[in-house]
Amino acid sequence: MTDTGSPLTHRPDAHPATAGTGRNLITIASGKGGVGKTVLSTSLAHALANAGKKVLLFDGDVGLANVDIQLGLMPEYDLASVISGDKKLSDVAFRYEEGGFDIIAGRSGSGSLGTLDTDHLSAIHQELIRLGSIYDYILLDLGAGIDGAVRTLSSSAGPKLVVTNGEPTSLTDAYAFIKVTHQQQPNADTRILVNMVKSKNDGQKVYDKLLTACRNFLQLEPLLAGIVEQDDKVAGAIRSQAALLSRYPTSKAAGDIEALAASLIQGSV
Repeated sequence: MTDTGSPLTHRPDAHPATAGTGRNLITIASGKGGVGKTVLSTSLAHALANAGKKVLLFDGDVGLANVDIQLGLMPEYDLASVISGDKKLSDVAFRYEEGGFDIIAGRSGSGSLGTLDTDHLSAIHQELIRLGSIYDYILLDLGAGIDGAVRTLSSSAGPKLVVTNGEPTSLTDAYAFIKVTHQQQPNADTRILVNMVKSKNDGQKVYDKLLTACRNFLQLEPLLAGIVEQDDKVAGAIRSQAALLSRYPTSKAAGDIEALAASLIQGSV
């Protein structure tokens, strides 16, 4: 495990015009667990950083926070210190030097975010929006499901990447997330990200199936954010507690995630 050292408390300005808008907060949600969301989140943060962007990854997966474990890190502070009132979000952000981005770690097994009332959750969300003035992108790796914490933290104006792997329960839960989000934010920028599929063709079929359901029942047409093919190198990176883009930079999955990062940058959130 790597010691991350002292947390960062100050970052240079990136895009002051985004302050208070939340347009550069990218939600990564799934509706269902087990779809590879955390590897996707860490790798996307890495790819955006490699492209020269200032990036913060927020691990908001209630009870199952594992970004730090997956990357072999030992943060001095984590989200529990914010929830207890001892620290601000900016106080617990630390630098992941190998990936070139910052992280706010969660607290695995605590479920603390899920116990907070709406006011406290909204305060954390507003602080994340304020932090958006000093980062190009803030990635919110949220827990599975559509509970109050997920709904509140995903309510910013930025893109919402809904991850599915094509399994029936994954599709059903992704649809449920899209439906609830649409009810709360009729103009939400919701996009579908198909992960861990055998081929691009299979990924397109998964997207088309979910798109059809959204068209028929919600009168929505969420865009396809990208397709990430199944890759044994992902499991290898997890076992090694290493970043996918560092350990296997030429792998298929790494290339697909770099393409996703490029499309987000070109779309200029």
